[in-house]
Parts: sequence; structure tokens; C-alpha cells
Amino acid sequence: MKKIISTTNAPAAIGPYSQAITVNGFVYTSGQLPIDPKTGEMPDDIAAQTEISLKNVAAILEEAGTSLEKAVKMTVFVRDMGDFDKINAVYKTFFENDPPTRSLIQAAGLPKDAGIEIECIAVL
Repeated sequence: MKKIISTTNAPAAIGPYSQAITVNGFVYTSGQLPIDPKTGEMPDDIAAQTEISLKNVAAILEEAGTSLEKAVKMTVFVRDMGDFDKINAVYKTFFENDPPTRSLIQAAGLPKDAGIEIECIAVL
């Protein structure tokens, strides 16, 4: 049976979707923008955006009862593939050992003109 996951430690959905859903031992997050859940602000710098998006994913996973350590698949959408190295510099600090699989895709546009959006599949 699926269960909706919601936390105030990550930004609320900006459309008709859930922050995450758990089903059959997995949690699937929606894409997380780099919005600080406390201030509602989004920094301009891609490194800071990457960090906030990953922290938002982590907060949702925690609410579901799991963590980034149990992530099996990350999908990263970026506005500018030229930011690849800056994104990776931050990303690797979250996954120092046994990183999950990942796709990184350049998108023509992201909600709220963000530079990055990150979604995750993790085991419970």
C-alpha cells in the first residue's frame, strides 16, 4: 500500500503532487528545488543550490524513515551542463562512500527558474 510522505523540513509541493510516496519498501521523492524551507528563498549560486536540493531530499527521506545512505537512484536535472563540475564538487560530499546510481540531464527550463532539481529513489 502506498503512503504519502510530507515534511515541513523541505519545501511544500508547488503543484498537485506529493513530496514523496513509499510503496513496496521504496521511497520515491518528487524533484526537489533549491528552496530553503525556512526562508522560501533560492540562492543564485549553483553550488549552494545543489546543497539545498540535496538537503531537501535528505529531509524527505528522513521523514519516510530512511536516509541518503540508502539512496539507490538519483536523477539530477540542470539548467546548464557547464555547471557539471560545480555540482559534482558538492554532490560528492553527500555521497563519500558507495554513491547511488545517477543520471544528470540538462533541461531547457526548471520550475521557478532554478538551476537544479534533484529526485531520489531509496530503500526503506
